[in-house]
Amino acid sequence: MPASEQIVCPACNALNRIPSDRPAAAAKCGACHARLFDARPVQVTEAEFDRHMKSDSIPVLLDVWAPWCGPCRTMAPQFERAAAALEPHVRLLKLNADEAPDVSARLQVRGIPALFLFRNGKPVAQTAGAMNADAIVRWTQQNLSLNT
Repeated sequence: MPASEQIVCPACNALNRIPSDRPAAAAKCGACHARLFDARPVQVTEAEFDRHMKSDSIPVLLDVWAPWCGPCRTMAPQFERAAAALEPHVRLLKLNADEAPDVSARLQVRGIPALFLFRNGKPVAQTAGAMNADAIVRWTQQNLSLNT
């Protein structure tokens, strides 16, 4: 286990180190003093997504969605509930497919909502379709245990 985790601040995008002997759930950004985890997904731009992929040392769960998508709107509160169960061990991100066409193309998104699970910036699992919070948590944990 690393002596510390690297976490991108969801408020200012500064890179933070959290010592492994300190509770990550209570950690604050050294630059802007915002909480690093607040049990909610972080809405990101393409550049912010790339920053998380490059810098976060914890797994990242990405929800690719669009505001016009009914199943995406249905899943949004479920994804938020999943964040409360998965943080601070997993960073949950939301990426609007309409505002992030380059990332959507890079990930070869074919249908939304789409979930992508990353470890060390590399995809380890993906799925499409709306899920409830319990299914999101279960899918994430199963795929992390398979790809340890």
